[in-house]
Amino acid sequence: MSGTLITVAPTGAEVDKAEVPVLPVTLDELVDTAVKCEAAGASIVHVHLRDDDAKPTLDPVRLRDAVAALRESTDLIVQLSTGGSVRDGEEARLAVLDAEPDMASCTMGTVNFGDDVFTNRWEFVVRLHERMRELAVVPEYELFDLGHLASLERLLDRHGLPFGDHVHVDFVLGVPGGAAGDASTVSAFAEGVRRYLPEGTTFSATGIGRTTLPVMFASLAHGGHLRVGMEDTTSYARREPVTGNDQLVARAAAAAALAQRPAITTVEARKLLRMRDAD
Repeated sequence: MSGTLITVAPTGAEVDKAEVPVLPVTLDELVDTAVKCEAAGASIVHVHLRDDDAKPTLDPVRLRDAVAALRESTDLIVQLSTGGSVRDGEEARLAVLDAEPDMASCTMGTVNFGDDVFTNRWEFVVRLHERMRELAVVPEYELFDLGHLASLERLLDRHGLPFGDHVHVDFVLGVPGGAAGDASTVSAFAEGVRRYLPEGTTFSATGIGRTTLPVMFASLAHGGHLRVGMEDTTSYARREPVTGNDQLVARAAAAAALAQRPAITTVEARKLLRMRDAD
């Protein structure tokens, strides 16, 4: 791939709005940041929602409203998180797909997540995978540890390829309890993609907190794509808070341009991921 797919994850479920006032938590704030991030070079928006108290929610009405509003105001690929927060149950997470997003995340195993546990039982992963295929939703398989590569190989071998027959994964690195966020770990994951997953599999990489830049540069060096956003870091540099998600997207786009793999358009991204509306 001669260009770079940039995903923005603007909100997440962990960052406290009271501590980070620029975090987008209302629908208007989410749409506004999505418009700015698309202009800065993003092709995908990875969506977590908050309620009226800025707490994480998987409310189905809010999910549908968010998908509709993002489609009305942008051409971004709308990717909903089926991870929710560490406290959300399986049925609520599965029901996220009823909002009919273009894409959705599918985490490939249980992982310690700071002081909590992000639970992803095998049976639940299979249900997500199969339900996405039924609904023509393209999955992004999220990998928090190297063992998740082998789990994804097992999933595809036993239950078939996803909708569109293209496999796209995201390495989520630097989470306390998961794989480290450094260049050597990105290299190990990239080699694992070649070893375990179908030919042509694409990958992006996410670095949490201070691991953002080493993961970004290593992913580009290995021919990978990028995910950035305030879900993953609220600091632009040491003692310099992020001013908005578009600031992080602009930096990722600049890095991709320096690597001579400029940010791709949403049209190109849909073709790359073989989405239902790619034509």
